[in-house]
Amino acid sequence: MPLDFLSNFDNTVGRWAITLVGFILFMFLVARRRSMRRSAEKKPAFTQDDIVVDWGPDPGGQVTVQPWMRTDQVKAVLAAITRDGKEARFIGGCVRDTLLKRPVTDIDIATQEPPERVLRLLEDADIYAIPTGLKHGTVTAVAGGQSFEITTLRKDIKTDGRHAIVEFTDDWRLDAARRDFTFNTMSATPDGMVYDYFNGIQDLAGRVIRFVGRAQERIDEDRLRILRYFRFIAVLGMRIGDKYEFQICVNNARHLPELSGERIRAELFKILDSDDQFDALKLMIDHGVMQYILPEAEKTERLKRLMWLETSAIKYDSVVPDRIRRLAALIDTDTAGAGEIARRLRFSRADREHLKNLAEPRWKASHEAGEDALRGALHRLGAAEVIDLTLLTWAEQLIITPRLDPGEKDGWQSVIGIADAWTPVEFPLRGRDVLSLGAEEGPRVSELLSEVEDWWEEDGCHQGRETCLQELRRRFENSN
Repeated sequence: MPLDFLSNFDNTVGRWAITLVGFILFMFLVARRRSMRRSAEKKPAFTQDDIVVDWGPDPGGQVTVQPWMRTDQVKAVLAAITRDGKEARFIGGCVRDTLLKRPVTDIDIATQEPPERVLRLLEDADIYAIPTGLKHGTVTAVAGGQSFEITTLRKDIKTDGRHAIVEFTDDWRLDAARRDFTFNTMSATPDGMVYDYFNGIQDLAGRVIRFVGRAQERIDEDRLRILRYFRFIAVLGMRIGDKYEFQICVNNARHLPELSGERIRAELFKILDSDDQFDALKLMIDHGVMQYILPEAEKTERLKRLMWLETSAIKYDSVVPDRIRRLAALIDTDTAGAGEIARRLRFSRADREHLKNLAEPRWKASHEAGEDALRGALHRLGAAEVIDLTLLTWAEQLIITPRLDPGEKDGWQSVIGIADAWTPVEFPLRGRDVLSLGAEEGPRVSELLSEVEDWWEEDGCHQGRETCLQELRRRFENSN
């Protein structure tokens, strides 16, 4: 083959290779430029559709005046406490929840007026005022049946982790600096102007929980803030913004037993009521926080499956999330242990008995329960307890067998359905029916009545008064 032909061939191949490389490089640059243009056109990462702030170059913004801001009751309270020209703003949770488009239930107001003056101003306006905590600057106003907590701006002078000595101020930033988390520092004027001194809007938009200032200082001021940290993770779906702050919460958890049972219970119940409770509770258990307030909490998998049953798998009006049922799913204890939890956390009598009944069931739930046996349990325990026990047992079964046989699933659904439709029936006999047979007053009267009622329940609560009287007479005669 001639050398000049090979030379021409090599030159041709070289030019094609150079052209191809150039074309690839050109397309890469074009694609990169388009990608950069799209990125530049995007909103900032912290801007989300559910934040209703008009962003500006500085922290803060404007929210649309909400219906709750302009009710007659709100207007009356604000008019009263600003009569002398001092400023008042909405503060804390109501501002936070407005930004998140969440329902606002509690309206807190901050004022530059000292608490004694707030009392007088409210009374002069014929608004009922309660001196809830004057030494801490708090007055409760009641207008039109609605309560408003009004707090004078303040700063902490001395704290011990449970209580604080405060000094009143007229500086909004100083008041904000003593609060717990950045998204709780925001205040808003009645016309919707938001004041944000610690970038709470940005943290709220990014769903980040972050302490105001130094985490250790905030926790030293009030140990309850450890539980509030996890509560906001559960209630608002927050994520940990600073691992160092999270670790400080964990390190200080040993101080939680210093808090009153009532304060711990209130935070624990708010976590249990929330949609994202599982993640928060698992964090608390895995990192040793829960051992200081609820060491019995071990059954996270059962709780997870119970939550799924409550919120996704079952569609009955009677099946709604229940804090005591969820607590029962989480703990591993017996009746005595449940009683100890109730004592430690200062439960109401009703909540204590509810938890004890679920800790050691008085009826064994089963997807194969016959209708007569189920009706007996419904009469004896009530529909609510039967549903609770059914859900707890079903959740336990899902741990062992995540995918149940269709027949078993239908069985559980049937039990719930019957309980949901249950109309209470009354046992047709009374103590006087026993006495009319000639029985003497005493323990034997209630014993006979209970025996017949057990028989009636086992039969599905179907028998009427005459049949029950016959059974009572038969038992009475056999006992003599």
